[in-house]
Amino acid sequence: MAINTTRTHILQAANHLVQREGVAHLTIEAVAHEAGLSKGGILYHYPSKEALIAGMVAFLLEDFDQDVQQFITQEAPGPGRWLRAYIRASNEDQFANDAYASLLAAISTNPQLLEPMRQCYRIWQQQTEQDGLPPALATVLRLAADGLWFADLFGLATPSGQQRQQIIQTLLDLTKQSH
Repeated sequence: MAINTTRTHILQAANHLVQREGVAHLTIEAVAHEAGLSKGGILYHYPSKEALIAGMVAFLLEDFDQDVQQFITQEAPGPGRWLRAYIRASNEDQFANDAYASLLAAISTNPQLLEPMRQCYRIWQQQTEQDGLPPALATVLRLAADGLWFADLFGLATPSGQQRQQIIQTLLDLTKQSH
């Protein structure tokens, strides 16, 4: 396996482990077992549990940014384009699953490990406000998308089926209204 592939494999194994058994079971040994690698193989790429968790958070953020960029290419140019891509990326099923494991591990281990996420949110908020919509409306829509994502993340009365699709469509439609 190439280094990038090995790192990705390790991070996916760590995410699956936390999703299945909880953050208390996240150890270098357990991740090695889950990934089918030696403890030394994990430590080569992530020299500590905190480094592994930081890697999980970074991987989550990179993956989300890639999703946003992919969805941007599918959106017509104009006001609200970035925000529509953000809304669509926020509703990817795998993103919520990986986010749960990464964020839970970070919060329970060392809340400072969430600093890269805080930095990304500051950038995303700037992009939200500069997307050609009234900044207050754009921010409300971003927060609504985040709220739906957090409901998914923690299983908090998550809307599903047709209702969920209507909610997402409403958010997307609101990005296209002239104000």
